[in-house]
Amino acid sequence: MRSPKAFLCILGILGVGALTQRIFSQTPAQPPAKGKRIVPAQKRIVIAASAVLDGKGRVLHNTRIVIEGSKIVALYTKDGPKVGPVDYDLRGLTVLPGWIDAHVHITWSFGKDGKNAGAGGTTQEAAYQAASNAWVTLMAGFTTVQDLGSPTTVPLRDAIAQGTLPGPRILTAIEPLAGRGDLTGTPDEIRAYVRKQKEAGADLIKIFAAGGMLQGRMTLSQEQLNAACDEAKKQGLRTLVHAYRDAVPAATLAGCTQVEHGLGATDDNLKLMAEKGTYFDPQGGLLIETYLLNKEGYLGTLFFPTTLEGFAPMEKILPMNHELLQRAVKIPGLKIVFGTDAVAGAHGRNAEEFIDRVRDGGVDPMAAMVSANSLGAEAMGMADEIGSITVGLEADIIALDGNPLKDITAVRRVVFVMKGGVVYKNAARGAIPVYAGVGPK
Repeated sequence: MRSPKAFLCILGILGVGALTQRIFSQTPAQPPAKGKRIVPAQKRIVIAASAVLDGKGRVLHNTRIVIEGSKIVALYTKDGPKVGPVDYDLRGLTVLPGWIDAHVHITWSFGKDGKNAGAGGTTQEAAYQAASNAWVTLMAGFTTVQDLGSPTTVPLRDAIAQGTLPGPRILTAIEPLAGRGDLTGTPDEIRAYVRKQKEAGADLIKIFAAGGMLQGRMTLSQEQLNAACDEAKKQGLRTLVHAYRDAVPAATLAGCTQVEHGLGATDDNLKLMAEKGTYFDPQGGLLIETYLLNKEGYLGTLFFPTTLEGFAPMEKILPMNHELLQRAVKIPGLKIVFGTDAVAGAHGRNAEEFIDRVRDGGVDPMAAMVSANSLGAEAMGMADEIGSITVGLEADIIALDGNPLKDITAVRRVVFVMKGGVVYKNAARGAIPVYAGVGPK
């Protein structure tokens, strides 16, 4: 096993090659001081777009997007003032903000033996795979992700922020709070644990408040949940809670920020979340589909069945996820964000979750886009930085070969990716048939 410091060194070596794949639209900035983010040079960039989904539910037509450095500085219609030559002509495509995935496990990968290595690997191979996961996720149009949690994500997060590696902006929980009943600790001990995570550099707190998908028994008491979420608020951190059945209303009443999964939630539970302003991140299908597509890779690994027959119950969970989503979209005011729970085998395929939600969960295509744009940014407390094509926000911009409002499978055809004013992908139309150029792994 290698230390996180060694892990970062490996990522740094890998970054030399990966960075050459950028398609720079400006002169690269000088290498940053330690802990500082690379800021692109202040060259003006103009994007021409015939159709823009602004991330807030509106469609803009015949628009010029003007970018300086990492920010959007102006939006003009074709009848507006002259803004200079067009650097990227994206007319005929659908332009929208870079997507936000509220729930990933970016360091999860399959090891050399083909088996799920989980999140704990710090070998050279694990480091390379984590960097690859970040790259394919960015290429799939996801410019911000939230990792729910592993200490090995920290050096990857920091390397991307410093410009050493290309990848999506990462927020991470580091070490989750695993509910184990009384063994979890007293409320005061839980508060101390939350403070420890803040000191370690956590961007958020991940809490396991329930067991498996089908049983879903609570693993924390209401008092313990109250302590965790209250202390996180005091520390300026959000709380995302793995919850099923009774844990859903418990997390909501505790004032936690967001509920993950939510199988077994009743309509009353969903209404309570809407009333309290709790964000909800159900999964429409990608996670279970990934497990079923990669049975051999997960077989016998931690938390997974030891026989192929043991995967059969997962097939029953898919329609349960769909039914939950179908009910959730009918609850007025319920804030449904986009999260995939992407694990080994799902990285770079995150957009498949859009298709599941629209096709099987009854989610409106525009609502699906907004859930991964402005609503996702709001849930992260970053609405003034990312999530919409708005003057003053980060220039996180992608383009699809197709219109997802008419054909949701267009989300597979990401042909242009800009993050923070830097272009990482600018492919020819028709060049991306599926999975944004990334096949299933």
